[in-house]
Amino acid sequence: MRLVVVGNGMAGSRLVSEVRARDANVRITVFGAEAWQPYNRVLLSNVVAGTSSPDQVRLLDPRWYAEHGVTARLGVAVTAIDRDCRTVIAADGTREPYDVLVLATGSEAVVPPIPGVERATAFRTLDDCDRIRQAAASARGAVVVGGGLLGVEAARGLAGRGVPVTLLHLAGHLMERQLDEEAGLILRETLGALGVTVRTGVTVSAIHERHVELSGGEPTGAGLIEPDLIEPDLIEADLVVLACGVRPVVGLARDAGLEVGRGVVVDDELRTDDPSIFAIGECAQHAGRVYGLVAPGWEQASVVADLVTGADKDARYRGSRLVTRLKAKSVELAAMGETRLTEDEAEIVRFSHRRGGTYRKLVIRDGRLVGAILLGETSAVGALTQLFDRGVPLPGDRTGLLFPDLGPVGAAVADSPTRMPDSARVCQCNNVTKGRIRACWESGARDVEAVAAATRATTGCGSCRDAVEGIVGWLCEQEGVSA
Repeated sequence: MRLVVVGNGMAGSRLVSEVRARDANVRITVFGAEAWQPYNRVLLSNVVAGTSSPDQVRLLDPRWYAEHGVTARLGVAVTAIDRDCRTVIAADGTREPYDVLVLATGSEAVVPPIPGVERATAFRTLDDCDRIRQAAASARGAVVVGGGLLGVEAARGLAGRGVPVTLLHLAGHLMERQLDEEAGLILRETLGALGVTVRTGVTVSAIHERHVELSGGEPTGAGLIEPDLIEPDLIEADLVVLACGVRPVVGLARDAGLEVGRGVVVDDELRTDDPSIFAIGECAQHAGRVYGLVAPGWEQASVVADLVTGADKDARYRGSRLVTRLKAKSVELAAMGETRLTEDEAEIVRFSHRRGGTYRKLVIRDGRLVGAILLGETSAVGALTQLFDRGVPLPGDRTGLLFPDLGPVGAAVADSPTRMPDSARVCQCNNVTKGRIRACWESGARDVEAVAAATRATTGCGSCRDAVEGIVGWLCEQEGVSA
């Protein structure tokens, strides 16, 4: 069978490795528009901050392709699909036939149509990170446009380099898709203490050579953080970073006549309306939803690998339950599910301590956790993620859910490896349970690196590393062996 994968990002590269792990005989060709080896896009904020190098966020060793019999066309974009001949046509004029085609074209940065936008740099790729780092080395001031997840991470990373940063956001509070207004305000104040000036409710009307021109914003004297304005509507900046969101890359699919909504429309098998073509990752639209996080793309890759190799002909994708983790130094934040429901729509359990930078919120419906926000110290995130992911009835002690260190929460949701069930999902990105980690340990994996090599746990956003270390350490202690 000839498998062609268009896109070598986090979803495409995972699919290639999953297929090869199941079947050594599939003929695989993968096209990547970027010349880089596949890398972990989740960790790009670490590259901007200087805490990781490009090599440290790489997903596959460069030798992997040759060692596993995969043809990798890096730096070669696919420009057309000939569905009648089952062939893709590349930018260099070559044609590659397929029996099965998988689109993993991902997303592209949204660049707003404002005067001077060519002076700004989008925050999306490793090449973007390289340009941002070079500019930051001499920048007297930086502006990040967009206060979503990526914008907050980029602003924190630049501030960590000692660059004065102003974060501009159109909405009334930061990360409005994941956070309610109070959590957004506390996040804003947390960032302010770390050197990031925040302005919300503003629109960038133009980008000049050394200034950003604004319209709108909060009235002065409102007690909110205000930037050092040169004029009422100008902010000094010789580095402007765009984090204005992303949109699925669907042009290739649309030109081929495939059904396209916000993304490439797929069914539970991840097939398009052409049964020989699948779509996965950020370009795919399943059950009306497009996912912008890594875990769903990896889950989808596993399903398609099962189907195309015949390893599991009954494999189906049923959607994903998302947990968003902010990856910014000195800022702990996790959000999951329906976080913006009101008291009229659900049971709300909330604790807020603005001065301490702490906010915790549970959203409960029919006795089950349907959403949560944890900002500040996040010791409860492991237990709450289990409850959210499994959809089980909650214990009656709601306070104990927010503050597990103050008393028993219940054996089924405890963070301690001793009481955590084997079915508990430890690594959300790679769907790795405690039981699978235990099995790897029993097979000889005695440290986190060995567990990661066997299960991929910790290789996504990295937020589960402490939990994996705790489980491995506990298993070693139980058996009296050295880690």
